[in-house]
Amino acid sequence: METKYKHTSELLKEKTNPIIEIFFDFAQLKNLYHQGWLDFGVSKEHAETVADHSFGLAMIAYTIAIEYRPDLDPLKVLQLAVFHDLGEIFVGDLTPRDNVSREEKRKRETEAVQKVFSKLPNGQKYIRAWLDYEDRELPEAKFVEQVDKLELALQASVYERIGYNNLQEFFTYYNNRIIDPKLQEILKEIISIRTHENRN
Repeated sequence: METKYKHTSELLKEKTNPIIEIFFDFAQLKNLYHQGWLDFGVSKEHAETVADHSFGLAMIAYTIAIEYRPDLDPLKVLQLAVFHDLGEIFVGDLTPRDNVSREEKRKRETEAVQKVFSKLPNGQKYIRAWLDYEDRELPEAKFVEQVDKLELALQASVYERIGYNNLQEFFTYYNNRIIDPKLQEILKEIISIRTHENRN
């Protein structure tokens, strides 16, 4: 896994307040590159981190939920979007190129989330929130999973406009996997303006 520097949890040598300790854990997501972009040729100078992605997802998912999905709890949407990649703190950003099964990935990430939140008196509440996303049973979790795919297409559009090519997969792959009607509409518009831009 590509990072900017050593694991942030290793920077804290002292045993201290658990809030300080989990901040150093959380900070790893600001240190960890969102691996897929490097795999597709985006430079480290421009590649977002996992924290960048989580922020983008949280903002867009919350906004779409407020504007178009009154059936969803927008605060739950926001929580799940913020929490969805916390398992990567100690596991890294695994991609299909890592050849790790879904079951093994979930096992590793569950252990990582437990390691982070076991420091807190009410740690199980946060672990449960992360599991809410992983289990995909709540409508909010299903929605956030879909917006996660849309966010990647939106970010690919940003990268194309600053000069990166070879990102077609982020549009075609997700075009068949986003089923929410509003999200489909947005993705189709991204693809439409992308095609128009490429013609000019």
